[in-house]
Amino acid sequence: MEIHGYQSIYRFAFRRPRVPAGAVGFTYSAPILSILIVLTVVSAVELVVVDVIVHRWAPGLRVPLLVLGAWGLVWLIGLLLGVLTRPHAVGRDGVRVRFAADVDIPVSWEDVYSVGRRRRTRKDGEPALIVDDDGSATLHVRVGDETNLEIVFERDLTVRTTRGPAVVRRIALYADDPSAYLDEVRRHIG
Repeated sequence: MEIHGYQSIYRFAFRRPRVPAGAVGFTYSAPILSILIVLTVVSAVELVVVDVIVHRWAPGLRVPLLVLGAWGLVWLIGLLLGVLTRPHAVGRDGVRVRFAADVDIPVSWEDVYSVGRRRRTRKDGEPALIVDDDGSATLHVRVGDETNLEIVFERDLTVRTTRGPAVVRRIALYADDPSAYLDEVRRHIG
């Protein structure tokens, strides 16, 4: 995860979002962007405040606390930039469902039955993988506890999740501009 954070910083610095050649990227950061920015700024301020306080009374703790604080700040920046540089993608080969460096699920067009709008909000304690009444599973790639699109597959597919492989029939995801996402999907599956 840490290496992905450094890669995201590199991608942001050199303006190289992770979008396959010929594909169009779609952001999903709107619901969480302000929270991530606030956490990053607070972490930076905390680093300075702790240094000012500690250097007088505990100079031996100053360097370890600075190292931990800087490491945490870089980790937060990597997470923030991971969300910005790893968008969902729609292209000639299919779609890629993403969330920062944690989720990257490629789906070919041959496996896609339909893509449409479906808004869902997470209920308290609801897991990411939900088995529906018909016995099929839906993987929810939520942003800010919600999804607004759903990809239905022709058959059950095994996808890689943060908790290991899972067999799913649908993926629910969030895109900042679901209309543009669906327009791009229509270009490829007509």
